[in-house]
Parts: sequence; structure tokens; C-alpha cells
Amino acid sequence: MDNNKEKPQQNQLTIELKPEIARGIYSNLAIISHSHSEFIIDFASNLPGFPKAEIGSRIIMTPEHAKRLMNALFDNISKYEAQFGLIDLGGGANQKNAGGTFDLGTFGPFGGNNKS
Repeated sequence: MDNNKEKPQQNQLTIELKPEIARGIYSNLAIISHSHSEFIIDFASNLPGFPKAEIGSRIIMTPEHAKRLMNALFDNISKYEAQFGLIDLGGGANQKNAGGTFDLGTFGPFGGNNKS
């Protein structure tokens, strides 16, 4: 047996990005629902002058993967804000949760300075 042969690396993932997917889909609205076993995220665009929002993509994932996605988004937003400054959600100080958004830092172990 030749011990000098390279062993294939484990945990290596190859990802293919097809051109039609690489273009992406614009979304300024996400609708999230869940059951006991899955989270469903509908990405939609709500554009001025159009009577209704159109769903461009639906993602279905397990609760574990949804939480991993949330943590990855929190990490990436934190890095973005460290580089470019805070993302302004509008509404000023008197309109907490403007536009249906919220501060992830106020939710337990997910991030922020919340040490309860």
C-alpha cells in the first residue's frame, strides 16, 4: 500500500451557480411562516404602482437550518456595519420597530450585548 498518495479531503463541498440563478431575484419583502418541522420564507417584491406583491422565490428549511441562517445573517450584518456604519431602518428614535423590523440584539443569545 502506498502511503504517499493524497487522501481526498473530507467535508469539501462543491457548489455550482447556474447563470439563471446568478442573476438573482430582487426582494424587499420577506414573509416567514413555520410549522413544527419547517420554516417557509417567501421572498417578494412590493413595488410602487403595482397592486400586489409578487413572490419571486420560496425557501423551505428545517428549524435548525433557519436558526443557522439567522446566525449567519446576524454575523454578516455585524461585519457590514463595522465596515460601512449602522444600517438605518428609518422612522427615527420615536418609531421603534418601524416597517416591521426589529433589533436582533434584543433577542437572547443571538447577538448584541444582551447578557441576561
